[in-house]
Amino acid sequence: MRLAVIGVGVHGARHARAFAEMPGVELVGVADVDEAVARSVAEACRTSAVADFQALLDRVDAVSIAVPANRHFEVARACLERGVHVFLEKPIAETTEQAAELVELVRGTPTVFQIGHVERFNPAITALERIVHRPRFIEAHRLCVYTPRITDVGVVMDLMIHDLEVILHLVGSPVTSVSAIGVKVLNRTEDIANARVEFANGCIANVTTSRISPEPMRKIRLFQQDAYISLDYRAQEGLIYRAQDGTIAREPVPTQKGEPLRIELAEFVECIRRGAEPRVGGEQATRALELALDILRDIARRNECPEQS
Repeated sequence: MRLAVIGVGVHGARHARAFAEMPGVELVGVADVDEAVARSVAEACRTSAVADFQALLDRVDAVSIAVPANRHFEVARACLERGVHVFLEKPIAETTEQAAELVELVRGTPTVFQIGHVERFNPAITALERIVHRPRFIEAHRLCVYTPRITDVGVVMDLMIHDLEVILHLVGSPVTSVSAIGVKVLNRTEDIANARVEFANGCIANVTTSRISPEPMRKIRLFQQDAYISLDYRAQEGLIYRAQDGTIAREPVPTQKGEPLRIELAEFVECIRRGAEPRVGGEQATRALELALDILRDIARRNECPEQS
């Protein structure tokens, strides 16, 4: 399979390395507006480099797109219109209208359109899916040490959206209300945010995300009728607590560890080969985007009228 990577900054370079080492895949080239970066990654991956991604589209079956979020729609649309299979990093787009247009481009076609919500491919979440049944309360914490890597979006679109997509998948019920707060500390956009999300089936999720934490943390806790489940995304480990004979019994969540990004990219290639639907396609990613935008609107409302919040 002939494949190219568009956008080879820190994250895109990881994509390029993964595809260069993947059996049955030929990394035809990499593209980046920073030609020096493109050449450096191309040399490391033993492929070619271009500044304009359009120069690669006639030579490939599929592309992986890791450009800044404000270019997701433009680049993905150009590729999808050419019938090229697309892996697009999250978020799917900046607006729901853009997301809908991308989804419509592939509707009824054999083109695979997968969005990079990488936590869905974390072995711990894969194991969790077999255990979770109608969760009643979910608490997620995603705290990252500060880095100037991301400046074009706030912490909701950069980091929280990962947990939002996972939670939407696990709950499987429409959102009925959102209450959120966000604070700008070091950047023009929010660096720390908290959201309370209520669902039609009665489940409530409380999500906290920060990109200025002194120590990293990526954890999710779920409470359901028969169990409390605590999961560490980073360690890919978890514990299940259940009532048993008047005490609380504890057992590990059975996981088979692996690198989520490589699992995700390998599944993209396999979906193309088999003509299968991706685990996280455009419609799932659009729902996560819609919820993230609702959270950002509530943050903006509170910041504009703090005395009414």
